[in-house]
Amino acid sequence: MLSQGAEEERMTINCKGEILILSKDRAIYWASKKMLIISDLHLGKSATFRQAGIQVPSTISDNDLQKLSGVLAEFSPEILLVTGDMFHHKINSDIDSFKSWRTQYPLLKIILVKGNHDILKAADYAGLDIEIHPEELLCFPFRFVHDQPEKADEYYNITGHIHPGITVYGKSRQKLRLPCFYFGAHCAILPAFSLFTGLSKIKTEEGDQFYAITPNKVVAV
Repeated sequence: MLSQGAEEERMTINCKGEILILSKDRAIYWASKKMLIISDLHLGKSATFRQAGIQVPSTISDNDLQKLSGVLAEFSPEILLVTGDMFHHKINSDIDSFKSWRTQYPLLKIILVKGNHDILKAADYAGLDIEIHPEELLCFPFRFVHDQPEKADEYYNITGHIHPGITVYGKSRQKLRLPCFYFGAHCAILPAFSLFTGLSKIKTEEGDQFYAITPNKVVAV
């Protein structure tokens, strides 16, 4: 059982009759399926930048994996589902770090719905013990897919790709840009799990829900 402090860090919502827990660590836990859902981990991005001569810290992927370990410890899921862009490019030193990290979770089923950056070879995914879905994963009432489909149907789409952010305004014209969870009429968009990503504006409609991620908790805005 989690402490009261841990409970206060989360936001629990009802989406299409299912209880989803939104974590301040940029993840969703679907308790009835024992499934942790994240998007846009972008493992290998920092190494790709360094290979291109752009100096970025070598600890970025390790920090993201450490954060992921913390979320796994918090929820104890049986399944980790990544809705695209788990990896940023080809095999490099950051992905070698993931290979070592993976050995700590031999019983954890990892499922990847491929995103536009997921270009590893089939043998690479198999070697990392990752189940691949090239386009989508259907688990009623949800469709897990990297980018929002153009047409709506009976499935509610849970996606990534966009790295949603929201601007929160305070007193004296103060404003703060924060990552967020977005829930629209037909589609939810997860924040990028990796901290090494930007934030994008979303075209919204009346009735859309935003849940901003602050350093301490998830808040409805």
